[in-house]
Amino acid sequence: MSQQTSTSNAQASRGLMRPFNRFLERWIPSALVFAIVLTIIVAILAFILTDSGPVEVIQGWGDGLSGLLAFMTQMALILLLGHMLANTGPVRKLLVRLARVPNSPVVSYMFVFVIAALASLITWGLGLVVGVLLAREIAVQARERGMKVHFPLLVAAGYSGYVIWHMGYSGSGPLTAATEDSFMHEAVGRVIPVTETIFTGWNLAAAAAVIVVVALMFLLIAPKKGAPVLELPRDVGSEPYDPGAEDVETPADRIDSSRILTTVVGLALAAYLVIHFSSGGTLTLDIVNWSFLTLIFLLVRNPFEIIHLTAKAASNVGEILLQFPLYAGILGIMSATGLIQVFSNAFVSIANPTTFGMLAFLSAGLVNFFVPSGGGQFAVQGPIMVDAAAQMGVDPSIAIMAVAYGDQWTNMIQPFWALPVLAIAGLKMRDILGYTSMTLVASGVVMLATLLLVSL
Repeated sequence: MSQQTSTSNAQASRGLMRPFNRFLERWIPSALVFAIVLTIIVAILAFILTDSGPVEVIQGWGDGLSGLLAFMTQMALILLLGHMLANTGPVRKLLVRLARVPNSPVVSYMFVFVIAALASLITWGLGLVVGVLLAREIAVQARERGMKVHFPLLVAAGYSGYVIWHMGYSGSGPLTAATEDSFMHEAVGRVIPVTETIFTGWNLAAAAAVIVVVALMFLLIAPKKGAPVLELPRDVGSEPYDPGAEDVETPADRIDSSRILTTVVGLALAAYLVIHFSSGGTLTLDIVNWSFLTLIFLLVRNPFEIIHLTAKAASNVGEILLQFPLYAGILGIMSATGLIQVFSNAFVSIANPTTFGMLAFLSAGLVNFFVPSGGGQFAVQGPIMVDAAAQMGVDPSIAIMAVAYGDQWTNMIQPFWALPVLAIAGLKMRDILGYTSMTLVASGVVMLATLLLVSL
């Protein structure tokens, strides 16, 4: 399929994009290798830029390895639960209904992007899966109706919705800053509630503006009527829904196939959330996870299904779990050797209160190439940026959201999070990169403008 795609996708891969695509595929290693290399680089910088010796660096690294265990679990659960929620029966049925809405190819591209963006604002794991499943379902239904749609552009539109995930409900950076006793709480010196980050008027306006601007971009870059397009292959249908049904032969099987227990747990979780918020509780990483778990227990049919969904989603979590101790070790080196202060002072020397947000955004976009996990990136870069903001008298919420914006921004050209999407779609990164690069440009303009305006 990829050879056909590269021919039909010529508009996206000509000129500068073709060598860029080739470079990414040939030379960008796995995210785990990046974490290892970054550990070595940070250790070398600690030797060069501070007075620390090998013993201090190794000890700081070793002591730091276990420093993010709670955070690692929270991040893994967000991904796991988002994937599970997207694959529950009611959500899959909703996607089939939504796929009937677009009545033209252009509307299809814009529609996939908007739905994926809204899902990403709920939780990034949900947004990733919903985007590609909806793109595939629309392609299937379009083929049945005789409507020609360019499948790589549909998938790119679905993945592009991910460009605003860190502005929403599951944004790991802002939620970490809002969580008591987190590493961000320690760095800032106080808890920063999500009302000062995610739910500020300027962040919500920026999210809406990105959706509008990028949707219009897909309107402009959609293939013209009569232009060659690559449709979904005839032998590919809708992504099958598998509820994980098992044979019911014993009393234990009958218990596992009953909806009563999952419903009881779901209602208990819902009651807890009501009590939490009615008694003045705030939104934290844990509460976000329990809200997703509530929906899952209420939507699944029985324990059999939830066990099946867990097993299916778990394969997406393993590599991330292994990376987080390495990021924690990096944070340990920087804290123990004073490297955080060195980096903060260097950043302060080139920025001012007006340009701080924009420079933090650009630097976060660069760091995201090496630390593609939003949570891992905040562990490495968050303390540096909030310390620099404190030195310059900049509101820490600007530092937090600038790093959040940069992290989500370059995901459009960083292949790590695209891999599960591409696996479901049967495409390669080069097949969608031309389009997602345009999303990078369009969304970047909006986010830069937002950070400039809020800093004036």
